[in-house]
Parts: sequence; C-alpha cells; structure tokens
Amino acid sequence: MARAPIITLTTDFGTNDHFVGTIKGVILETAPEACIIDISHAVQPFDILDGSLTISQAYSYFPSGTVHMVIVDPGVGTVRRPILMTGDRHQFVAPDNGVLSLIYDREERISVRHITASHYFLPSSSNTFHARDIFAPVAAYIAKGIDPSRFGEEITDYVRFAAPRPKPVDERTLRGVVLKVDRFGNLITNITPQDAPKLFESTPPAFQIAVGTKGQVTRICSNYAEGAPGEAFGILGSMGFLEIATNRGSAHQLLSAGKGSEVNVVMETR
Repeated sequence: MARAPIITLTTDFGTNDHFVGTIKGVILETAPEACIIDISHAVQPFDILDGSLTISQAYSYFPSGTVHMVIVDPGVGTVRRPILMTGDRHQFVAPDNGVLSLIYDREERISVRHITASHYFLPSSSNTFHARDIFAPVAAYIAKGIDPSRFGEEITDYVRFAAPRPKPVDERTLRGVVLKVDRFGNLITNITPQDAPKLFESTPPAFQIAVGTKGQVTRICSNYAEGAPGEAFGILGSMGFLEIATNRGSAHQLLSAGKGSEVNVVMETR
C-alpha cells in the first residue's frame, strides 16, 4: 500500500490567526490524501536565520519524498523569487531569501528552480499571502508527483548566507554567539565540539565561558538534571551545539543574555 504524501510546514505565522489553517485547506483541495505535519509556526517573526535553523534541524528525520514548505518571508510581494529546491531525499518550497541556506550546506547534491509556472498557483494571487496563493498549491502538486522541471527553470544565483561561525581570539579564547533562545530559556550557541574539542572531553581542562555581560560558566554537564538549581552550566544539546542552560529554569533570564549575545570560551593551558 502506497504511503500518503507528506508535506511539512515551517513558518513564522504563529497560531492566533487564520494563516496556517488556510494553507492546509489549499493543500488539501489539491492533494486530499496528503499528510500535513507542522514542524513549527513559532519561528521568530521575519527571522530568516531562525527559520533556517528550525528546518535544518528537522527535515532529515522525515521519510524520503517529503515536501517541506518553509515560509519566513519578509519580502513577500517584492521581486524576491519563489523557489523549489530538490535535495537527495526531500524537496523544499520557499522564498529565495536564504531561508534554505543551512539545507544547502548539508545536502551533497541540490537543484534549485525559480517557480514561474503560474498555472499551478491559485487563480487570484495576493501580494501579501504568497504562502496561500503560490507555495501551498505548488507544494500540493509536488506531493502529487508533478516533476520539478515543470515548475520553472533551474537557477544557480539563489540567495544563501553563511551562518555565524565562532572565531579564535587568541590561543586560549574562542568567541561565539547565541543563535537562539529555545522554549525553555536555553541559550543555543554556534559552538560545536569540532570548534572546541577540549571543552567536551570527559575531563576537560579548567575553563570559563563568559556569556553576555553577566554570565560565567565553569562546568559542562551531561544532562539538564545534573546541574544545581540556580547554576548556569554548559551542555552539548540535541542540535549539536553548546547550550548554556540551568536546571528547571531559564538561562536567558538568569544571565540576562539572549540571541546575539557574545559567548567567549577561555581554556586554561595544561
């Protein structure tokens, strides 16, 4: 028995308005058999990097053939292009504003097309709701098996950005940044074990992690419950980045730090 096609939704629309429900209605009108999965509608408004982080963390866990609709679109109605990206196992529809940048970095082989075949759009298109009028019907037709080549010509000048990378300050200091604050107040940095391998050793040398203007962290924990109440500590989170966390509390509030806060890892020499 054939599996129902899967379409995922990642947006900054929230759930207070009609936007998400309307998108689902448009998809089901064309592909009534589709299984629609909400990855997140809580991407920070207009935050393309947050949208890129969100979809990059989730997409690979879905079955081959999944269609991912990624809408963080502050340029809706302008000359920015709608695009269809085909990777090794998945397809993505999104605005051409860099929101797929972290997918481009992860996939070995990609094809990106400018969506121009307007006969796949809704008959009347708004300048402010392309998610409904362009992206949702296109995602539905892709899920039904329409070949990517029928949506438009392949392009190579698609928009992409490089995510912020940590940089060495001196032989002992690595400077990173907080990429996002999650639902629990954990500070997700851009520092990975590849960037600071000694920090994640079973018995690391002494270190200090300065977070923002107030935070000082001197311990790495293996899980959240290992931390003492009111203690800020480091942990290797499920996203593969160093997180600054506190047990059953918000490191965001405890340290008065948030997205964009500087993170300096200073390793003692042995």
